[in-house]
This record gives sequence, C-alpha cells and structure tokens, in this order.
Amino acid sequence: MNEKELYKQKLKAQMYDWQTNLAGLKAKVGGASMGAKLELNQLVMELDNKVAEGRAKLAELDSTSDESWDMVKAGVETVWEGITTAFDAVSLKFES
Repeated sequence: MNEKELYKQKLKAQMYDWQTNLAGLKAKVGGASMGAKLELNQLVMELDNKVAEGRAKLAELDSTSDESWDMVKAGVETVWEGITTAFDAVSLKFES
C-alpha cells in the first residue's frame, strides 16, 4: 500500500472517531440545563460544520491524482488541525 492510501486510511479512522464523539456530544446537550443547552447546541453545530468540512477535504483527497496529492494534503492537515482544536475546546465546555 502506498503512502497516499495509508494516509487516507488514517484520516478515515480519525473521521469515524470524530463522528462518534460528535454524536455523543449531541446526546449530552439533551441533558444540559436550558441556559447551557443554547450555548452547547451552538458549539456542537459549529463542530458539526467543521467535521463536514473535513469530510469534504477527505473526498477531495480521494479524487486527487497521485501526482498532486501533496498539495491537497497540506489543506487537509490544516482542516484536521482546526477540527482537533475545536473538539478540544468543545470538550472543555462540556466538562465544565
């Protein structure tokens, strides 16, 4: 298996984890107080948008030729860092 395929598998596994975690966060919003629900819902929606952006980048990577995937990879990594940062921030809000 080449480097591109290994990289895509790693990203797909991370995306699966994020989608699972996002579903868990959505479930937790239901148990929050009314005041907290509004804020947490907003955070979860923003996170959902970031994960959707990640799925789009992953699809872009899937359709990229072997010759140009390095350029797309840089964009994917930027999006992935943003998703990771967003998950960390949202997780802290859910803990408090």
